[in-house]
Amino acid sequence: MSRNLIAFLIILIFLCLLVAGILLGIPALANRQYGPPSPALGFSEQFQFSARLLWYGGLLTQPLDSHGSEQPFTIDPGESVPSIAIRLEEVGIIRSAAAFRAYLIYTGLDTSIQAGDYILSPTLSIIDIARKLQDATPEQVTFVILPGWRMEEIAVSLSTSGLDISLDEFLSAARSAPPGLDFLPASASSEGFLYPDTYILSRKTTADTLVREFLRNFSLHLTGDLREGFARQGLNVYQAVTLASIVQREAVVPEERAQIASVFFNRLRGDIKLDTDPTVQYALGFNTIQNTWWTNPLSAADLQIDSPYNTYLYPGLPPTPIANPSLSALQAVAFPAETPYYYFRARCDGSGLHDFAVTFEEHLQNGCQ
Repeated sequence: MSRNLIAFLIILIFLCLLVAGILLGIPALANRQYGPPSPALGFSEQFQFSARLLWYGGLLTQPLDSHGSEQPFTIDPGESVPSIAIRLEEVGIIRSAAAFRAYLIYTGLDTSIQAGDYILSPTLSIIDIARKLQDATPEQVTFVILPGWRMEEIAVSLSTSGLDISLDEFLSAARSAPPGLDFLPASASSEGFLYPDTYILSRKTTADTLVREFLRNFSLHLTGDLREGFARQGLNVYQAVTLASIVQREAVVPEERAQIASVFFNRLRGDIKLDTDPTVQYALGFNTIQNTWWTNPLSAADLQIDSPYNTYLYPGLPPTPIANPSLSALQAVAFPAETPYYYFRARCDGSGLHDFAVTFEEHLQNGCQ
């Protein structure tokens, strides 16, 4: 074999090794920097997209604008990856639609983008944006507290809310309200002050933050007029909320709340026990047979439960609110109707309305026949 042929073969082997090194080295380098390629890619595609990612480099890892603002971005069902990439570039969320597409195809994330509404920001890199588009779960959740719920009912509803707060975490936070609130006695529970409303909350909201938000909302609705109204009735805020929680549970029809409040005021001023079922229901707690916190109907034995919340046995207001009242229930206590009534009972027609009476004899006559 001639020297020229040997030299040619050596050069050829060197070139082959060089090409092989390049072919193997580029995917390996991309793998180290961006993770493994999609199994759906063939060897030539792996090499092609590995090379592209290494070429794009900082376009993938650096945000477009580190001081940018969040903005909504919607992906429609069936929208193509090229369309998504172009729109992201057009609205100023990413720097390069081509780099975005290359990363998606290399990783296989192009097949799992979810349609939905997102909140995106140019402070995120292309890699961050690509991963974020794999989950259309909204950043915020809507949480509703219904008027008349006790705190345990709020706690139970958390399991389907989208908030990562357990029942025990919430109850622990709600039972030890934060200090510095002039309407809550020191170390008092938050029961009664978890304001019924619709809340838009971050999914990352903690139990303590959640309770503070409910209390803040109550504080915003506790106007000077309400405070003055409570004072005119001889009640401080805590006492007024306690009575409002009873009014809330008793009055099915909002228009009757001021009238029902007047009955309770008449009884309190006449040193007559309130004799109201909701306080006994609160004392009984959860009824496993009826699957409710509000046992109904109450038995004769239920009415004998020895609890400071049993207003059939103990005079005056119960020691704490029994539920979280609505604004209209608070207003009914601040501005009650003026009536001669000492009694009321539900009508027999299922309307939710009540018949009112001055005397016990009249009250008995209002019973269902």
